[in-house]
Amino acid sequence: MSYETILFEQQEGVATITMNRPKALNALNSQLLGELNETLDKIAGDENIRVLVLTGSGEKAFVAGADIGELSTLNPVQARYFAINGHMVMDKLQSLPIPVIAAVNGFALGGGLELALACDFIYASDNAKIGLPEINLGIIPGFGGTQRLSRIVGKNLAKEMIFTGKMISAEEAERKGIINRVLPADQLMAEVQKTAGIMAAKGKVSLNAAKKTVNDGVDVDLSNGCAMEINAFALCLASEDAKEGTTAFLEKRSPVFKGGLKG
Repeated sequence: MSYETILFEQQEGVATITMNRPKALNALNSQLLGELNETLDKIAGDENIRVLVLTGSGEKAFVAGADIGELSTLNPVQARYFAINGHMVMDKLQSLPIPVIAAVNGFALGGGLELALACDFIYASDNAKIGLPEINLGIIPGFGGTQRLSRIVGKNLAKEMIFTGKMISAEEAERKGIINRVLPADQLMAEVQKTAGIMAAKGKVSLNAAKKTVNDGVDVDLSNGCAMEINAFALCLASEDAKEGTTAFLEKRSPVFKGGLKG
């Protein structure tokens, strides 16, 4: 895969996408969104990729937001199309059949925070800052920020962040449950890759089932959520990986999971 605004790497089941517009602090423009969209489709269909990591190039930013220069030129029809494209990328990230880790290595503002929130969880460097500052431009978050942030921290805290547009530190974001771990900047990617490697060694069928059950179950009542879990558990048990996992346990050895989502 060769692109102009992102970098793509793949090693031992872990793919890494790096937003690569460092002079613009990796701001999201139409080209970058398009390249992300295309890459996510390819990742979804690649059985050899078991975990995805997202990060930003340079030392200052994960993604500092949407490209303000492009936003300032849009009419209402173009703005709606731009937002739709952004939502398409975020939705694909959230529904990707593998775990996705955001490695936030600096500013994650506006569309950058929305991108991170669409991942399964976030690790951040200790110099990272996050926020949804769109209100300062006379607009609102347009890539899912009003919806995903409130589902993590609750309506009141989400409203405070969105209404004020303030940035918060990685440490405060960790206390609010937005970020899972805060790490020294020079240790961030090593720790992310370590966690990604742990997950890449698990069964792909069970990882997918766990992700889908948690994501889908959070928006339904407990009874229906548990019904989802029962069905997903039964399907997992019929998989090649479940046979390997249970056999390995009984034989007192480490399992070697090779199953895929295509059967």
